[in-house]
Amino acid sequence: MERVVLVDENDNEIGTAEKLQAHKDGRLHRAFSIFIFDSRGSLMLQQRAKSKYHSGGLWANTCCSHPRKGEAVEQAAHRRLQEEMGFDTDLKEIASFTYEVKFDNGLWEHEFDHVLLGRYGGSPTVNPDEVDDWKWISLEDLKQDVKDNPGIYAYWLKVALEKVEFSQL
Repeated sequence: MERVVLVDENDNEIGTAEKLQAHKDGRLHRAFSIFIFDSRGSLMLQQRAKSKYHSGGLWANTCCSHPRKGEAVEQAAHRRLQEEMGFDTDLKEIASFTYEVKFDNGLWEHEFDHVLLGRYGGSPTVNPDEVDDWKWISLEDLKQDVKDNPGIYAYWLKVALEKVEFSQL
């Protein structure tokens, strides 16, 4: 049974909860979102597996997940990047933000989200339990497509695009 780290609004740990229960209850928990860019500045997106308990089939940033109790955010990010996308690369945390959204299935995302950037030029070897598809896209094209087709993108990706300045690459 996977657990998430519950936090307060300042990212101070206040306990743990079973992952699905935290999403049922809308409990604020620690998370991370990884954005991997190639040398041209294109972003690697993943299409979440349709079998995911929420946001299945939606396009999202390269990788996102939750650190385990006692696991540093960057350590967890490297672990999950390898588990989901089949590669690892240097990562740099550039920002964090909190968001909350209720999904149509009654689950909540209420996360203190750490944003990490990295560079990679190869093709991933995706885990089919996590990822249905992937692609490279320019930030310009992504921002336009999010405006034109918001329903095909994960909520947190749209929030991150508004809040994070990616010129720090």
